[in-house]
Amino acid sequence: MTIRRSLLLSLAISAALAAANAPAVGGNAGGGASANSDAVPPLAGFRSSDLDPSKNACNNLADYVNSRWLAANPVPSDKTSWGSFEMLDERSQAASRHLVEAAAANPNASGIEKLVGDLYASGMNEAAIEAAGVTPIRPMLDRIDTLKTPADIAAYLREEFAAGRGAVFAFGAEADFKDSSHKIGYAYQGGLSLPEKAYYLEDGPDGKYKAIRAAYVAHVARQLQNAGIPAADAQQQASDVLAFETRLARASLSPIELRDPNNQYHFVSMVEADRLSPNFPWSAFFSANGVQADGFSLSQPAFFAEFNKMLVDVPAAQWQAYLRAHMIDGMAPMLSSKFADERFAFFARTLRGQQQQKPRWKRVLDGVEGSAGEALGQLYVREYFPAESKAQMEALVQNLRLALKARLEHLDWMSPETRTKAMEKWASFTPKIGYPDHWRSWDGLATSRGDYLGNVLAAARFNHAWDMAKIGKPVDRSEWGMTPQTVNAYYNPLMNEIVFPAAILQPPFFDPKADPALNYGGIGAVIGHEMMHGYDDQGSQFDAHGNFNNWWTPGDRERFEARTARLVKQFDDYVSIDGLHVKGQLTLGENIADLGGLNVAWDAYQKALRDAGRSGDEMIDGHSENQRFFFNWATVWRRNFTPDELRVRLNTDPHAPANFRAIGAPSNMTAFEQAFSCKPGDAMVRSGDARVVIW
Repeated sequence: MTIRRSLLLSLAISAALAAANAPAVGGNAGGGASANSDAVPPLAGFRSSDLDPSKNACNNLADYVNSRWLAANPVPSDKTSWGSFEMLDERSQAASRHLVEAAAANPNASGIEKLVGDLYASGMNEAAIEAAGVTPIRPMLDRIDTLKTPADIAAYLREEFAAGRGAVFAFGAEADFKDSSHKIGYAYQGGLSLPEKAYYLEDGPDGKYKAIRAAYVAHVARQLQNAGIPAADAQQQASDVLAFETRLARASLSPIELRDPNNQYHFVSMVEADRLSPNFPWSAFFSANGVQADGFSLSQPAFFAEFNKMLVDVPAAQWQAYLRAHMIDGMAPMLSSKFADERFAFFARTLRGQQQQKPRWKRVLDGVEGSAGEALGQLYVREYFPAESKAQMEALVQNLRLALKARLEHLDWMSPETRTKAMEKWASFTPKIGYPDHWRSWDGLATSRGDYLGNVLAAARFNHAWDMAKIGKPVDRSEWGMTPQTVNAYYNPLMNEIVFPAAILQPPFFDPKADPALNYGGIGAVIGHEMMHGYDDQGSQFDAHGNFNNWWTPGDRERFEARTARLVKQFDDYVSIDGLHVKGQLTLGENIADLGGLNVAWDAYQKALRDAGRSGDEMIDGHSENQRFFFNWATVWRRNFTPDELRVRLNTDPHAPANFRAIGAPSNMTAFEQAFSCKPGDAMVRSGDARVVIW
C-alpha cells in the first residue's frame, strides 16, 4: 500500500527525456564522486579536456567523449546511477534544501512556506520518529485485522483509496483518450512489488529472478516481524504475499504490452463495470471517492477480471497478509529506522545495487517533493530561475519548431493527406517552459511541525481529493505533470504539449553563455526530442487535439512501421551487461524521439549558423563547432549504473542505457559522418538498410 502519485506518469503516456527513478548524490565532476557526499557538484557542461585521445569518435562517440569521465566518476555508494542528470538533480536538491530548511526554521511561516516547513521539520525530527516505532501505523494494522469477508475487503480498499492510499491497482484522473478536453477516471493495473511480471514468472538470467523472489519473501517476513508479528507467522504470511502477487503478475501486461495505447484505455459505462466486477462494484468505489461519473477507463480488463475473482477465492488471511505487507512498506519511509532501513535493504540494495542509504535530509526532501512538490517549486522559481533563461528558451523552441516544420513538409515517404494532419498537429504544439503560469492552491491542507506520517497522510488525502475533483470536468491546460525543480522534460500526447522544467535549463543542456553548438546539441536536442514524441510509435496515434484517433492512411502507417522496425533492430542488436540485449520494442518511442530530435536540432543549429554568417567549421578549443554539437549530445548521456540497476532498467525502462543513446542517433546521420570525416565501415557509419531515417 503506497501513497499514490499522479496517474499521468503511471499511464506511460507522458514520454519523459530520461528515467526519473534514480536519486541523486553529491560528487566531484572532475576527479571522481565521493563515496557518499553532500557536496554540490559543479555544472556538468562539456569540456574538451574530457575527450579521450586514445578513442575514435567514428568508432564510438560515447567512448571518445565520456570514457575518461566515467572512469573517474563511479556510482557513489548512496546512488544507483551517476551522470549529467544526477549531477543537476543534486544541484536542484541543494537549492531545495536551502528553501525547506529556511521554511522549517521560520516559526512565523505561513502559506506554502508553512506547508513545506512543516513537512521538512517533522521529517527531520528523527528522535520523535524513532521513539514512536510502530505506533503510528498500529491503527492501520488493526483495521486490516478486522477483514473477514470479500465485502469487508472491498470496503477497506474503497476507504484506502479515498484516503489517498491504495492497493492492488492504481486509480486517478486523466484526459479521456477519445475526448481529451475532459477528464475521466482511469483504473490501471498494479499491486506488484517487484519491477515487472517476469520477476515472478521466470527464473531469469543465471537464476537472478528466482533469487530476488526468495530475497523478497525474506524481506516481507522481516518487515512483518518489525511490526510485531511472530517469526513463524511472518514467514508464512510472506510466502502468501508472494503467491498473491504472482497471481496478479499472471494477469498483468508486460512493459512492452503497456506501451500500446490500446492497452491503456478501455472505456466502460458504470453499469457495465458493475456487471463485470460484481465483487467490487465500481459505483460504490466512485461514491466512496466523492465522484459522480457515467463511466471510466477500466484500462486492463483481464487484470481487473482476475482481481474480481481474487476477492472471493483468495482466503481473507492471505488478503490480510498482502495488505499488511504493502501498508508497512508503503509507510516505511516515514517510520523508524528499522522499517526504513529494511525497505532500503531490499528495494535499493538487493534489487538495484545501492550500497548506502541516502542522508536523512535527502529522504525527507523526497517526502516533501511527493507531498507538496509544486508548493516547493513555487519557492524554487521565486529564488532560482532567471527570467532571461525563459526568454532564451522560448526563442530556441521557436527555432526548433520551424526546423521540424521544414522536415515534415519535405518527407518523401508521406502522402499529402497524412502530411496535412501531421502539420495540423505541429501547429497545435504547446510549449511550457520553466514553471506553471498558475500555481495550484493548498488551502485546506492542515499540517503541523510534530507528526511526519500524519502530515504525509494528510497531504495524500488532500491531493487525492484534488485529483478526484477533476473527473467529469474540463481539462485544465495550465497544469504541469512535473515540478519546476525536476531535472527532466516530457511530452504529453493528450495535451499535445512539450514541457521543460526550470531545473533542466543548466549545463550540459543549456547555458546562456555557451556557443550555439553546445546549446543546440544539448537543450536543442531535448526540445526536438520532446517534439518528436508527438510522432513516435505511441504519440503518432494521437491527433492534433490530443485524441486517440488514427490520422494516417494505411500506406503511410505501413511505411512508418517499416522504418521504425529498422530502429527496433538497431537497438535489439546492442548488447549491455551480462550479454543482455537492449529491448528495441520497449525503447522504440524514446529512440524515435532521439533520432528525430537530434536531426531537427541539427537543422535549427545550421540555420542559426547561416544567420550568423558562419559555416560550423570554425574551431573552438581545437574542434569544429559542428563537432562540438555532437560532443554535447554525448555529454548529456554520460551515465554510470550499478550492475543491478542496469539489469532492472533493461527490463523495465523505456529508455535505452545512456551509452547507446549517445551513439544510436548520430550513427544514422550524414551530418555526423561529415563532421568527423568518418569513412564507410566505421562503426558509427550505418549504411544501406541498416541506416534509419524516419522524420
